[in-house]
Amino acid sequence: MGGEPGEGEGSQPGGARLPLVADCIFCAIAAGAAPATIVDEDADTIAFMDINPWARGHALVIPRRHYENLLEIAPEDLGKTFAAARRLAARMSDRLGPDGVVLWNSCGQAAGQVVMHFHVHVIPVTRETSGRAPRPDPSIEESDIATAAAALRTEG
Repeated sequence: MGGEPGEGEGSQPGGARLPLVADCIFCAIAAGAAPATIVDEDADTIAFMDINPWARGHALVIPRRHYENLLEIAPEDLGKTFAAARRLAARMSDRLGPDGVVLWNSCGQAAGQVVMHFHVHVIPVTRETSGRAPRPDPSIEESDIATAAAALRTEG
């Protein structure tokens, strides 16, 4: 559980250091070493826009500490990650005007998990898109992601 010694460390707000897994893109994002369109963060979690969105406004919430999947994450970090996902879902509802919000997690490659760092997809849906199997929407452009990100960022 968590990164192995010698795999590196990343910082988080307040200057604390967390172990990183060297080849994990989400660890790199959490450490500020890889680019991401961040819309919310706190000492334990970070939320950023998905680069292959299934809908306009699709974002991801991750714990800053590395856990491979749902079966590995510590209960305390799971609670903090879902609290952040709930916070983002409320902001989506207020600012993007969807008919609903889907929280999605895939546990393991066979279930469709692509990045092996626990994460929750927060996806706004409309009546027209509700019930469809999630798939990247090629009609969503970078400008759509940027506009949704601006609406979802925390104040301040």
